[in-house]
Amino acid sequence: MTASMEPLKPELISNPRHYRYYDLVMAGFVTVLLCSNLIGPGKTCILFGLTFGAGNLFFPISYIFGDVLTEVYGYARTRKVIWAGFIAMIFATIMGLFVIHMPGDPEEPFNAVIQPALEVVFGSTGRIVIASMVAYWCGDFMNSYVMAKMKVWTEGRHLWTRTIGSTAVGQLVDSALFYPIAFFGTWQPGTMMKVIAFNWAFKVSVEVVFTPVTYAIVRWLKRQENEDWYDRNTNFTPFSLKG
Repeated sequence: MTASMEPLKPELISNPRHYRYYDLVMAGFVTVLLCSNLIGPGKTCILFGLTFGAGNLFFPISYIFGDVLTEVYGYARTRKVIWAGFIAMIFATIMGLFVIHMPGDPEEPFNAVIQPALEVVFGSTGRIVIASMVAYWCGDFMNSYVMAKMKVWTEGRHLWTRTIGSTAVGQLVDSALFYPIAFFGTWQPGTMMKVIAFNWAFKVSVEVVFTPVTYAIVRWLKRQENEDWYDRNTNFTPFSLKG
């Protein structure tokens, strides 16, 4: 006599559907995130008379990835990607610290050249690292949350309102957290407010400029994946990997 198997509870059944491009979009998001945080901040650039950190030119692209993910695959699957980026940042930070502090071979003259460069690129202070982690986590989750809610409110119409609107909110949270945590007591309050305002405006402007590209990618992915997710009954807690 064979024992009958009890049916699984609904909350334990995961969505078995496989998406062709979801993993690639996730990889693109994490790549842009790591590069903009590890490579970009090391250089200040001047473009059209404006001075800014090189990372600011590329970091907003991660929000575009976030918008595309939420619009096509929904908040729950985007949540997984945000956590993947967060863990990747932690690993990259730990690896950078190990590489910097491990004793170099004294018989290799190139170590004397590369060590100062490694310290500049990967040797951020603990306060800046914490600020970056907190700002990223809060900003990206807020961006995805607003994007998902606005899609339901607008019934899927006017994509540009939610891509720009969610980015404006997410980037405001990001900048409003990062700079005070990283530089409070070091910068003057007036200077900090100017930097926050400029970086917020600059990053939102990048989103506006890339709006036609976002439209094209979203339209193509929805057609390829046969998916257009609406977060009507979604649990929006960030502390979950269900999706």
